[in-house]
Amino acid sequence: MILTLSCPDQRGIVAKVSAFLFERACNILDAQQFDDQETGQFFMRVVFDADDADHEALRADFTVVAAALSMKWTLRARTDRYRVMILASKFDHCLADLVYRWKIGELPMEIAGVVANHPAETYANVDLSGLPFHHLPVTKETKFEQEAALWKLIQETKTDIVVLARYMQVLSDGLSAKLAGRCINIHHSFLPGFKGAKPYHQAHARGVKVIGASAHYVTGDLDEGPIIEQDVERISHRDTPEDLIRKGRDIERRVLARALRYRLEDRVLLNGRKTVVFTD
Repeated sequence: MILTLSCPDQRGIVAKVSAFLFERACNILDAQQFDDQETGQFFMRVVFDADDADHEALRADFTVVAAALSMKWTLRARTDRYRVMILASKFDHCLADLVYRWKIGELPMEIAGVVANHPAETYANVDLSGLPFHHLPVTKETKFEQEAALWKLIQETKTDIVVLARYMQVLSDGLSAKLAGRCINIHHSFLPGFKGAKPYHQAHARGVKVIGASAHYVTGDLDEGPIIEQDVERISHRDTPEDLIRKGRDIERRVLARALRYRLEDRVLLNGRKTVVFTD
């Protein structure tokens, strides 16, 4: 099982968690912790063997420990799979990459569905066989109705995590609030330096030496949500805007895949406007 927790820092947290697991014949396989001395918050992720334990009884018993320490916590069996909905627009490279990694077992999840504001034929190069596909077109005039349909679909499919795989629509403040802490977006790291259309062309015109991508949680503040993962790649004066776009696609794919995997493995804990990420 995987236990994650955060709480005000105080003496004895690790001892109490360890004792709790020991008393129930659970064997700790991996443990990571972080004491944020700026905020006074403590964060911990524990993976443990509880094959002989009653999982529901563990959750009920841990509620007492958590309440005494004012914890926010989750406890999940490692065999459980989060249900993930992938949202895409015209660019399909992130969608294709996530589906491929899911098919080979790299991303331990259930795909609740693929939602796109373009018709299915747009993704002819992506193997979406067996996956529920929903075409929800959107215009400025229909944005409210489209988001209402999207939210209904998220609820009906019992989606746990929403991934914006280069979904080129800005979610409203209302939907962003409903998806707080469970909606991941990917974008080029030039923001806010190169906003608007053709960011790679803007970067080329300015002679940048590094390009990158960031995966972050979605909030009502556009592209300002807590960052989960980032990566960069050096470029040179020889690179054309097309080279930057090609290299940018590769960075976006791997950054989004890593961020989603971290989230699927309960490695990401919110820390105000930031995240604590217990990498492997």
